[in-house]
Amino acid sequence: MKSSPLSQLGRRITEPPIAWLMKRSLDHPQLISLAAGFTDNPSLPVEEARASLDEVLSSPQTGQPALQYGPSAGDGRLRRLTAERAQRQDQADGPQYATDRVLITHGSQQLLYLLCEALCDAGDIVLLEDPTYFVFLGIAQSRAIQCRGVRLAEDGIDLAQLEATLETLKRSGELPRVKMLYLVTYYQNPTGITTALEKKAGALALLKHYERAAGHPIYLLEDAAYRELRFAGADVHSALAVKGGKDRVIYTGTYSKPFATGVRVGYGLLPEPLYTVVLRIRGNHDFGTSNLLQQILAQAIDTGRYEKHLGVLQKRYAQKAAVMADAIGKNFPAGVEWRPPQGGLYVWARAPQSVRTGIKSRFFQKAMRQDVLYVPGELCYADDPRRAKPNHEMRLSFGGAKEADIQEGIARLGRVLREMRVK
Repeated sequence: MKSSPLSQLGRRITEPPIAWLMKRSLDHPQLISLAAGFTDNPSLPVEEARASLDEVLSSPQTGQPALQYGPSAGDGRLRRLTAERAQRQDQADGPQYATDRVLITHGSQQLLYLLCEALCDAGDIVLLEDPTYFVFLGIAQSRAIQCRGVRLAEDGIDLAQLEATLETLKRSGELPRVKMLYLVTYYQNPTGITTALEKKAGALALLKHYERAAGHPIYLLEDAAYRELRFAGADVHSALAVKGGKDRVIYTGTYSKPFATGVRVGYGLLPEPLYTVVLRIRGNHDFGTSNLLQQILAQAIDTGRYEKHLGVLQKRYAQKAAVMADAIGKNFPAGVEWRPPQGGLYVWARAPQSVRTGIKSRFFQKAMRQDVLYVPGELCYADDPRRAKPNHEMRLSFGGAKEADIQEGIARLGRVLREMRVK
């Protein structure tokens, strides 16, 4: 038979690059992976999780309820604690920090998918950073969402290009298809850039300015997955704290990376009517995030174990980032641009434009023969018809690799760079 029983999405969807990268790492134990964003294994909070679980299960008031279904929106205590943490981090108040705006999900990734499902039809447009979190690009591709990249400056999105992009879409009549601007604002995956509060305010003002021509609200989706992995510099308030942001900002975060990736618990603070719509869609996906895992997290936060572990983790990543920075300084030619990270899990390295680093490149194949894996930068750029994808960059992760493997992996990449005659 020539026809397919699959839906349009089923026929359209491709394998996410992250799945291939992670499988490659797991199938080849000798491979040094500086690719997948795994967190640091030795620092996983086994004792903190065990103590929190014991306390939850040993109490008649919490033991049985923790093993039962919970509310679809999430456990009430965890939602309250999440709202309080966001408010405390921003040193602000307002209805945008209300507990009834918090939705708990299976990691922040599920929430990103739900938001795209709630806001975007096939052919709709999402504006995003150039480059951006490549797993989000997979969501967009699967749902036939068009992406328009806006270049990054040292302090976040380029507001002039954002305005020019919105103006071009207005003139072409495509502005009504623009539904949101997606920003990874803290220690961005992949570049490590943190967006200044002034940039968030400027972006929000531009979106609100063009709403009249669009005919509907345009949301700012702020992905703060790496906010708590700061080990240098000052914290930056979220877009929730920006005047006028309470009805247009969608704030997403996660407990997976700052506590334990195996927990897979994320969250969002959403304005209405989006909150209700996402919650209804979520009800068709599942009955809610694992209640037991939520109880463990809530107990860890309530007892101070979460905060204590976070301090340990921040110091650990500071050490590993320093190891990678030192290795790059010793092994990479001067022609490779990069900067030491202040948080998150990644270093973004930019080779001369003559050196291609994509999956099909000689450089990538040489690196694989050296048993070292990185994320090719081209994967982090949307399919945007206005420009060719840059193909000379690498995302390097210091999160999951051991210090010795970080040093050796960078040394191997340095040898490949010299073989490619990079100076």
